[in-house]
Amino acid sequence: MAAELKVSVTVGDVLWQLGQRDAETCRRFMEPRLADLSSPEKMVDRAVLARRLATAIRKQERIVVYGDYDCDGITAAAILSEACERMGGKVIVELASRFDGGYGLTAAALERVRQHMPQVLVTCDCGSSDHQSLRELGQFGVDCLVIDHHLVPDEPLPALAFLNPHRPECGFPFKGLASCGLALSVVAALRTELGVEFDLRSCLDLVAIGTIADVAPLVGDNRMLVRAGLRLLDKPRRPGLRALMRRARFEPGSTMTAEDVAFRIAPRLNAPGRIGSPMPALRLLLVQTEAEAEVIADEIEALQTERRAQQDAMLEDAEAEIRARGWQHSQALVVGKPSYNVGIVGIVAGKLAERYDCPVVMYGAEGFVARGSARAPAGTPLFDLVKATASCLVRYGGHHAAAGLEVELERVDEFRDRFVQAAGDRLSQRGDQSEPRAEREVLLLDPKDEPMCVAKELLLLEPCGEGNRLPLIGIAGRVASARELRGGHLRLELQRENGEIIGGFGPRQGHRADAMPSPALAVGTLRVTTFAGRQRAELLVTDVVAWESGTAAP
Repeated sequence: MAAELKVSVTVGDVLWQLGQRDAETCRRFMEPRLADLSSPEKMVDRAVLARRLATAIRKQERIVVYGDYDCDGITAAAILSEACERMGGKVIVELASRFDGGYGLTAAALERVRQHMPQVLVTCDCGSSDHQSLRELGQFGVDCLVIDHHLVPDEPLPALAFLNPHRPECGFPFKGLASCGLALSVVAALRTELGVEFDLRSCLDLVAIGTIADVAPLVGDNRMLVRAGLRLLDKPRRPGLRALMRRARFEPGSTMTAEDVAFRIAPRLNAPGRIGSPMPALRLLLVQTEAEAEVIADEIEALQTERRAQQDAMLEDAEAEIRARGWQHSQALVVGKPSYNVGIVGIVAGKLAERYDCPVVMYGAEGFVARGSARAPAGTPLFDLVKATASCLVRYGGHHAAAGLEVELERVDEFRDRFVQAAGDRLSQRGDQSEPRAEREVLLLDPKDEPMCVAKELLLLEPCGEGNRLPLIGIAGRVASARELRGGHLRLELQRENGEIIGGFGPRQGHRADAMPSPALAVGTLRVTTFAGRQRAELLVTDVVAWESGTAAP
């Protein structure tokens, strides 16, 4: 199969392990086409939403686009507002604030929206649970249009249109679109409704960022959209993204990957909303001049630095509390303090969930209400666990990858007991005491394959992430050198049997430098790195183990 595809044996092995069994299927996987996107015809309320927006644009009615404060909501709002304005609409954008009302169309957000006196409101990445606010706006004569992908409550939503693939009656086959992908579909329908020209491909960079940042599955339609968006990000057309990428130290000519977006772009766009208002991120995406882009990018970089410092302090403090209370082996964790920044609790909850391998809620507080974010290991039905505690919550929402909630401070202990109990009940229902963990195959770099060739070919598997994980490559050889770098990282050089030296970088593994086995098998993700205009293959090391030639990969 590798010969027929004209790829390395190593990449042929990767494709085989992914379940690809013939060359034509492999080609479609490695070359996803936008022409193969699912037909949107069965997407409930898509046509209704587009018709109402088209009417508003023709009549010059005031449209308020209201987006969530994270990357998905911000990019969805940017896509929709930019498109409506280019098609002649009068648009005002508002974003949710973690520090002024929180997630969704809260009372504080409702007041901000009403001040603009809109005829039409479009929510992006929120609204599925905001029955009361939508009902109030409807009573004031505002037509409410909801674009969202979060799980749908049982109560019907009082909105003119409700675009959400998770609605039971929605026949759209792909359920994994993030809100930015749904916004793009609305723009496509609006373009047709108005009969105007608009290049949908110009929005794909934002779709890629929002989809990856929201940890949506990178399969099916998302794979096609994100792959095209990543290619746009290789040479970004938006001044704001160019400025942001310079601060993230992207080398000119490097190929953008989903990992780059997840760890270098998305955190910066999320930083303003974690410290204060998310509006600088929106302005950066829509700014038209290089000079203004530079100013906003500097502001965002400073906020990113502040976010990191607060995050590290909160993580250290939370772990000290977990140890002091003896919660290390709990089936679930609920930790927090009123002083914790509610904009950062989600990041720290994710790190704790990974470290302790259990569902985690971390909270800060506003007044007498604790505001928390929930995260859990992959495969955990997180939304169901939160929903099981609904009777003691003020409000909640989200999906199985992430959820948000509010609970009165005096009821936090009660909530903790119920959340831990819900997690325990879930485990006992399976008759098991631990979450089943997916094993990842380690694929040995074929002795005849050049690492650089394999690293470049692996880019054909992009976007890699949720639902399409980066393959783990094992490279065997003698350890030529190993040293600890500043920051506690590992720099490794491995000499293969053919004498070739390949470099490796192990984040936070520098303490292992003096005890490297040799010969060794270094395991990690093989990537192309660019430095000073020169490219090389490098292994991002996750583990190094002793190795005997001829043995199977662990």
